[in-house]
Order: sequence, then C-alpha cells, then structure tokens
Amino acid sequence: MAGLWEFPGGKVEPGEAPDAALVRELAEELAVEVALPDVQPITFTAAPLAGRQLLLLLYRVVAWRGEPRPVESPELRWVAPADMADLPMPPADVPLVAALGAWSGKDLHADG
Repeated sequence: MAGLWEFPGGKVEPGEAPDAALVRELAEELAVEVALPDVQPITFTAAPLAGRQLLLLLYRVVAWRGEPRPVESPELRWVAPADMADLPMPPADVPLVAALGAWSGKDLHADG
C-alpha cells in the first residue's frame, strides 16, 4: 500500500504453506535467506478487504543469512513495537502492532 509502512511478507501461493511463503517473500523483499525452523508463529488477525476476508499471520524470525535491504520498497527501518504506533500503517496491521507490544516485554529467544 503506497505511502504506508507494512510488515514484510505477502500472498501465499496455491499449494504453498504460510511459513514457506514468508521465507520466499523475505528473500524477494529483503534479500535474506531464512530456514523454515527459524520461522515461529506469534499470532494472526483478520480484516475485510474488497469484499473478501484478509488473514494476516505474524511470525518472528529468529535467524537469517544476509543483510536485510529494501528490494521492493524505497526504505527499510527497524522499529521498536512501542514506536510503530507513530507510523502510518494499513488498518489491518494495527492489531499485529499491539501483539508485538505484548511480546516486547518477553524474552523472545526463550523456548516456550
């Protein structure tokens, strides 16, 4: 969505698992290589969009190879969850920001 900050990711192709889609999208959008075991689900949200239901899945990626760079966007920025509320984002992403805020106080590298 032009002019808005979005999380990396995109559409799941037919026959593709959502986590595999994220791995593919991260390679396409950020030029990084991610192994499937390093993709861990956090939460999801749903929103209506153009007469259909949009399902957004939020994952954390615990490791990757390469230096992230904006391949398909003009800019890339690392932002703390507490600072994301100040960014113009698609309305469907807002619940994901809240979920990240809840996670920000946790040790994201701990198992369980």
